[in-house]
Amino acid sequence: MPWGCCCGGGASRGGDMGGPGMPWARARAVGDRGEDLACAHLEGLGWQVVARNWRCPQGELDVVADEEGLLVFCEVKTRRSTRFGTPLEAVDEQKARRLRRLAWTWLAEHGRSGETFRIDVVGVLCLAGAPAQIQHLQGVA
Repeated sequence: MPWGCCCGGGASRGGDMGGPGMPWARARAVGDRGEDLACAHLEGLGWQVVARNWRCPQGELDVVADEEGLLVFCEVKTRRSTRFGTPLEAVDEQKARRLRRLAWTWLAEHGRSGETFRIDVVGVLCLAGAPAQIQHLQGVA
């Protein structure tokens, strides 16, 4: 399935998202677009997105989705190059443990403690001028 580029528009050129002096704003815009594409990918699989950018004092879950009754907590990693590795390589064992703890917290706060779940990673690679490439790795934690 072709996906639109997530690095185009004013944000990547320092436009209305903070200008060249604010790289965090450009990074946030790219990350937000990557999450939009990841959600479209999951919905294309027939999944229902339950929550996005859920936060608690311990951290943030990018996407919580329902795959035919199974809750899936998705970490979304978006990159504009592979200079520092692929998007999927950004999730190591330490990050996976943190995602599990966040998932348990989400379940407890939503009255669903003890429910079975899975942790996935969705990598979005946005090379300049090319459609975004999406990789979905299931069951990382």
